[in-house]
Parts: sequence; C-alpha cells; structure tokens
Amino acid sequence: MVAEKRFPNQGEKPVIVVDRLTAGYGENIILEDVQLEVYPGEILVIVGGSGCGKSTLMKQMIGLNLPFSGKVLVNGINVHTEDETERGKLRREIGVAFQAGALFGSMTLGENVALPLQEYTNLPEDEINRIVRMKLGMVNLAGYENYLPDELSGGMQKRAGLARAMALDPMVLFFDEPSAGLDPVTAVELDILIKSINAGMEITMVVITHELQSIFNIAHRVIMLDKEARGVIAAGDPRYLKEQAQDPRVHNFFNRLPARLKERNF
Repeated sequence: MVAEKRFPNQGEKPVIVVDRLTAGYGENIILEDVQLEVYPGEILVIVGGSGCGKSTLMKQMIGLNLPFSGKVLVNGINVHTEDETERGKLRREIGVAFQAGALFGSMTLGENVALPLQEYTNLPEDEINRIVRMKLGMVNLAGYENYLPDELSGGMQKRAGLARAMALDPMVLFFDEPSAGLDPVTAVELDILIKSINAGMEITMVVITHELQSIFNIAHRVIMLDKEARGVIAAGDPRYLKEQAQDPRVHNFFNRLPARLKERNF
C-alpha cells in the first residue's frame, strides 16, 4: 500500500475507527479485514472503481448493515450496538446526505429539516423553526422553507438534504456521491459549501465520490479501495498519490488513465 501522507489531526483520538472489518452480502465478501481511522475535523474521501465496496463501507460505518466480523466505532460507540440508549446517542452524532437528497416529496423543505428535530428532541416548535431557518440559511436556502422538493433544482435539493443531515448538529457527516448529476459549476459550488461547513463547524466528514475534481477540491485525505484486494490499497493526500503512487491502479485512477496502461513503467 502507498505510504500515507499524514493529515495534521492524525495525532488526535480518532472519531471513527474501522477495526478489522469484513463485510459483504450473502456469501459474497466485498471487504476483508479493513482497518482505518477518521480524525476530528477531517474530510476523508473514499474512492475506487465500480464494485470495490465504497457503498458497502459507508453502510457499515453508519450501522445500516451488520458486518461478518470486526466492528466500527463512532466516538467510542459500536455502531451495531443493540443498546437503545447508545443507538440514540449515535443518531444524534451521525448525519447522512444521500445521493438524491432523499427528501420527502410531500413535505416542504422546512418540514423535511424539522423531521429529525421532532423525532429525536423535545424542543418547542418555535425553537425547531428557528433551527430550521438557520440550517437552511447555512446552505444558502434562506427563505425556501415553504417550497416543495420538486420546485427546486437538483443542486438545491442536495443542499436541502445537507441541511436536514445537519439538523441535529452531528459530529460526523456522511456524503454519498454529493456531486452526482450536477453541472460543473453547481458541483464546484457544492464543494465550496462542503469545505466551508467543515472549516466553520469543524465537522468530520466522510465522502464517497468518483469525481476527481471534487476529490482534489475537498479531500484532506483519501482512501482507495480495490475490488480484487477487498480493501484499502492506498491512503493519503490525493495530490501526493497522483504524483507519487507506484501502484498502477492508484496512479491510473488519479491521473485519469485507462486500465490498459497498467503495465506502464513508473
């Protein structure tokens, strides 16, 4: 595996620990004995080719699927715990911005963002409304509380999904292909927003994407998964990996080269 160029906060206690994780579906192993850590305030981007296990890893990290073996800890809590008190803590500490926004079409943006606050807090309605306005303002959607999702562009829907993911002030935000389906200008605007929220609120972020420009725009570190290896084959600053990687799979990915060039001498 390519030597990792360290993220400055790697000296701190990790927010997320993936410990010897093996996972898959049925009898099919997708990830095997994966070990990684995510550090406070970091934007970690997960990359790799189709079928390498990016989505599988994210689902494990947010506790959606059970692993075959190993564990995932978020702030010291096992995400697969059966303890309801512990699970309640995790729900407040993890936010997920899904690829398509995953907004409820029959609900206004305000109602969508208010939903987790109504579900997991006992805040009065006026305080919930204040938080909703604040979160929508943070994603440049101030004044759109009463709009329905289908009245907005794709980029605006993604930003609304981000506002909902931030409603409970989570410790960690997960993004599933945030730039997918967006035009280049809107994608860059979303990258800038993600970086701004990360810097301003010091939220740890884990992002799945295959968009190279977004990777270079937002990532503090990347980890690259490989289908045949069933795990991590490279980790570090994406620019460092682009220039220094000796593994053809890593070099070709970050330099946008076809796989047929894998025999190239470096």
